[in-house]
Amino acid sequence: MAESIIPVDLFNPGQVFACLGFMELADVLLGEAEAGFDWTEPSQPRFHLSVPSDQEPVPFVLKFITSSTVIPVAPLGYITPKKKNKNGKNNNDGNYTSDHDTEVCSEHTKLEHSDTFSASKADEMSLPVRFYNSDNNFIELTHWADGSSRASFKLYSGNRSAAHIINSMLHGVREKPGKNKHQGKIKYKGIAQLLRENPEMFMERPFDILTPIGGSFNFDSRGAWNALDAGYSPNTQKHGVVASPLVHLLAACGLENTRPVELANHQIRYCVWSCMLPVNIARVAFQGCIPSIPSRSFHFNLVLSGKNKIVTFAHEEKQHEDH
Repeated sequence: MAESIIPVDLFNPGQVFACLGFMELADVLLGEAEAGFDWTEPSQPRFHLSVPSDQEPVPFVLKFITSSTVIPVAPLGYITPKKKNKNGKNNNDGNYTSDHDTEVCSEHTKLEHSDTFSASKADEMSLPVRFYNSDNNFIELTHWADGSSRASFKLYSGNRSAAHIINSMLHGVREKPGKNKHQGKIKYKGIAQLLRENPEMFMERPFDILTPIGGSFNFDSRGAWNALDAGYSPNTQKHGVVASPLVHLLAACGLENTRPVELANHQIRYCVWSCMLPVNIARVAFQGCIPSIPSRSFHFNLVLSGKNKIVTFAHEEKQHEDH
């Protein structure tokens, strides 16, 4: 049996969602994962993740995602919309263009077709993705394209696709290459670069390594902004907002099989629990549906930033005692 213990800010919803991401991926990759939160030290809560394996789950998950190939998935018969090049002509070479700009490290990604699909129709900017490893095994990530009765909890919008955002967060964003240069300099670092630069800290405190990022899924509260509060629009000026790309990516993984509870007035509730639970029960505990286990409840507001929704820091809810 192996266990990973990492610090977590319970008031940052994205970090809690990212803990679920570690849990979900560890369960798929290593099997029979169990997870729980420990807040006996109030100043530094921690997330515990264990698996019946000799592989520590956090390093194993980090190695998997940083070595995977990300491929968007569309239903059978889907045709990538044609885009116009600078000369105004249609350009469709059979590859999938992951964004309308050319800053992402990998501009073109092969598109995969599947006979099953998570939504009733395919949206070019919201195609699910698959993480393929060297053995051609894959993990599918679909939550923002969920066509079930559950809320998709899709927060990002604009002309960046999910595949583009994930590749940017994993491998960074480069500037346009100069004359006679094969590739440009790194503009924003990704998880892979940050992991190589500081592997020990990344394993011990993975959510604490921050960097300017160009685009995200809008989960990390530390990178939340709107133009009114910031005084200008970082997007318009192409300025990176400091946050954790790992939190954004793993939070998306964590919401694959569960969702926070949506309340009135754009308020969202989530819960953390203090005992080790298997994954299928932990998903329910996250929604606060198991009153018999020790837990804490939090709620936060979803705020609009243009067409994007952003996650703000949470407030803890008072526990009501029965008399």
